[in-house]
Formats: sequence, C-alpha cells, structure tokens
Amino acid sequence: MHRSMEHTFSQSELEAIASALGDTTEGLTNTEIGHILATLKMADPSPNMTKWKRLHNAFVERQNFSQNRRAILEFIRQSMKPERYVKAPERFERIRTNLNRAIAFSGLAVDVTGKVIAVARAETLTEAQCRADELRADLTRRGVHADVLRFCNAELVADNYYHAVLEATKSIADKLRGKSGLTDDGAKLVDATLCGSAPRLAINDGITESQRSEQSGFANLIKGTFGMFRNPTAHEARILWSMSKEDAEDLLSLASLIHRRLDAAR
Repeated sequence: MHRSMEHTFSQSELEAIASALGDTTEGLTNTEIGHILATLKMADPSPNMTKWKRLHNAFVERQNFSQNRRAILEFIRQSMKPERYVKAPERFERIRTNLNRAIAFSGLAVDVTGKVIAVARAETLTEAQCRADELRADLTRRGVHADVLRFCNAELVADNYYHAVLEATKSIADKLRGKSGLTDDGAKLVDATLCGSAPRLAINDGITESQRSEQSGFANLIKGTFGMFRNPTAHEARILWSMSKEDAEDLLSLASLIHRRLDAAR
C-alpha cells in the first residue's frame, strides 16, 4: 500500500474534512452520508447528530480502529464521483471547492474528475484560493450565470485566470451539445446548431431581417470565443498570455451572456 495511504489525519484535519462534506447548505445530505457509510461498511455511531459531527465521529472511529486513513480517503472519492452530480453539476464544484480548502493542509486535492491527488502541502490559506474567492465574489455581484461561476476555483486560477476562462468556454460547447443532441465541437458544432435558415437552436423567431442577423451574430460570437481560446495556436501561446482578473471577469461575463441566451433558446 502506498505510504500516503498509511498516514493518519490529525484531529483538526478530520474536523475540517467533516465540516466541508457535512456543510449545512453546500454539503452532502444525510441520506447521501448514510448511503456512502453503508457502502464502505463504516460504522455510523451518531446518525442523529448534525451532519458534520456525524461524519466526524464516523471518521474518528474508523481511523482509530484501522490506524490509517484509507477508508476516509475512499469516502472522499465516493462522495466526489461526478456521476452523483449529473442533475446539479454546480453542486459538485461547490463541494469540491470547500473540500479542497480543507484537505490542502494535508497535501491533497480533489481534481475536476473527482480523483484525490497529491499536491504541495499548504501552510497558510493559499493565494490561489484567495484569488478564486475574490473572482467568484466579483462575478456573483455581476449576476454571472451559475454554469460559469463553477470554474472560479483555486486549481484553475493557480497561475493566472486563463484556465478558468478556457474551461468556461468549453462549457458553452457542452451546453450546445446537451441542447442539440449533437456530438460535434468548435465551429462545426456552432454551424450545425445555430446556423442556416432553420437552425436547430433559435434564440428568436427568425422572422425579420433583424432577428436573422441577431441569430447569425450570436453564432459568430460563439465561433469567435471558441477561436480565441480553443484552437491549437492559442493553447501553444498560453504561457505568454498573462490574463488579468479584470480581463477574466469581462470574458467570463461574456460566457455568462452566451449561457443565458442558450438557456432560453428554442
């Protein structure tokens, strides 16, 4: 067994993990907690307590018994399986953000696929987390779409804000595919969903010349957004692109506008 699995969490680390996963508003439900504990055959010594205390007691009892943290790491993996959040993907990102803040001091993180990975151990509240929180707060004040806010996390803004914008751009393509049932990508996807005399997705009635121009302009806007961030040249030049928070906020607001128009598309 890998040595890191044999370590134990400190009591403060266990409390932080339990508090993140059992958060009153953004954590697991009592039903989810009970199901995962049962799946892992972990004792549930205080099922009637508040969620975080329930988890804390379960974690402490299991770690004291096994003298390692394997079961607790497996609980984290089970709770962060992306397929659990298909109906509410924004919930996955909120829980992951809280959990990563808690386990950063253990030298761990949950990545965007739900896997637990080793990272440099945090000694203080990380600069990246502060930047992510600040970005999220600014965008929340702007009323930015929830499908964009989930990309404002420490992992994506660790170097600069480029990756947050890139991932938000990818989410636009995901929404186009989800609403159209197509599997294309990039400009081809935009052409297949938003272009033509009878577009698969229409943002207006398409009766007047102005409406048809708006539809065409919207398609071109998305194509331009894709071309700016997703083509190979942009990826190769990424190291030279130091994006400011102000630029990121404006570009994420643009992604928010696109998401809202797609939500209302017929």
